[in-house]
Amino acid sequence: MTVFAIRKGEESNDRLQSRFKKQFQETRILKKLRKVKTHNRKVTKRLQRIRALKREGYRADNKKNQFYSNM
Repeated sequence: MTVFAIRKGEESNDRLQSRFKKQFQETRILKKLRKVKTHNRKVTKRLQRIRALKREGYRADNKKNQFYSNM
Protein backbone atom coordinates (compact mmCIF):
# COMPACT_ATOMS: atom_id res chain seq x y z
CA MET A 1 0.00 0.00 0.00
CA THR A 2 1.46 3.30 -1.10
CA VAL A 3 0.95 6.50 0.84
CA PHE A 4 1.72 9.84 -0.72
CA ALA A 5 0.77 13.47 -0.20
CA ILE A 6 0.77 16.12 -2.91
CA ARG A 7 1.22 19.77 -2.00
CA LYS A 8 -2.01 21.77 -2.12
CA GLY A 9 -1.48 25.32 -3.36
CA GLU A 10 0.61 27.38 -0.94
CA GLU A 11 0.79 24.63 1.69
CA SER A 12 3.93 24.77 3.84
CA ASN A 13 6.38 21.88 4.08
CA ASP A 14 5.55 21.35 7.75
CA ARG A 15 1.84 21.08 7.02
CA LEU A 16 2.50 18.71 4.10
CA GLN A 17 4.68 16.52 6.30
CA SER A 18 2.13 16.41 9.10
CA ARG A 19 -0.63 15.48 6.62
CA PHE A 20 1.55 12.68 5.24
CA LYS A 21 2.28 11.41 8.77
CA LYS A 22 -1.42 11.36 9.56
CA GLN A 23 -2.24 9.41 6.39
CA PHE A 24 0.58 6.97 7.12
CA GLN A 25 -0.60 6.38 10.69
CA GLU A 26 -4.17 5.79 9.52
CA THR A 27 -3.00 2.94 7.26
CA ARG A 28 -1.33 1.21 10.26
CA ILE A 29 1.51 -0.01 8.04
CA LEU A 30 4.18 0.66 10.64
CA LYS A 31 2.30 -1.34 13.27
CA LYS A 32 2.10 -4.31 10.91
CA LEU A 33 5.80 -4.06 10.03
CA ARG A 34 6.84 -3.96 13.68
CA LYS A 35 4.66 -6.97 14.44
CA VAL A 36 6.20 -8.99 11.59
CA LYS A 37 9.71 -7.89 12.56
CA THR A 38 9.65 -9.65 15.92
CA HIS A 39 8.72 -13.20 16.79
CA ASN A 40 6.20 -13.52 19.60
CA ARG A 41 5.75 -16.77 21.43
CA LYS A 42 2.28 -17.99 22.24
CA VAL A 43 1.16 -17.26 25.77
CA THR A 44 0.93 -20.41 27.84
CA LYS A 45 -2.27 -21.33 29.65
CA ARG A 46 -0.50 -20.90 32.97
CA LEU A 47 0.55 -17.35 32.12
CA GLN A 48 -2.94 -16.55 30.82
CA ARG A 49 -4.39 -17.73 34.13
CA ILE A 50 -1.92 -15.65 36.15
CA ARG A 51 -2.68 -12.53 34.11
CA ALA A 52 -6.42 -13.09 34.42
CA LEU A 53 -6.14 -13.36 38.20
CA LYS A 54 -4.12 -10.14 38.33
CA ARG A 55 -6.75 -8.37 36.21
CA GLU A 56 -9.50 -9.58 38.50
CA GLY A 57 -7.56 -8.31 41.50
CA TYR A 58 -7.03 -4.89 39.92
CA ARG A 59 -10.71 -4.67 38.94
CA ALA A 60 -11.79 -5.61 42.46
CA ASP A 61 -9.51 -2.93 43.94
CA ASN A 62 -10.77 -0.32 41.48
CA LYS A 63 -14.38 -1.20 42.21
CA LYS A 64 -13.73 -1.00 45.95
CA ASN A 65 -11.99 2.39 45.61
CA GLN A 66 -14.52 3.75 43.13
CA PHE A 67 -16.57 5.47 45.81
CA TYR A 68 -13.61 6.35 48.02
CA SER A 69 -11.65 8.48 45.57
CA ASN A 70 -9.80 10.46 48.27
CA MET A 71 -7.96 7.37 49.56
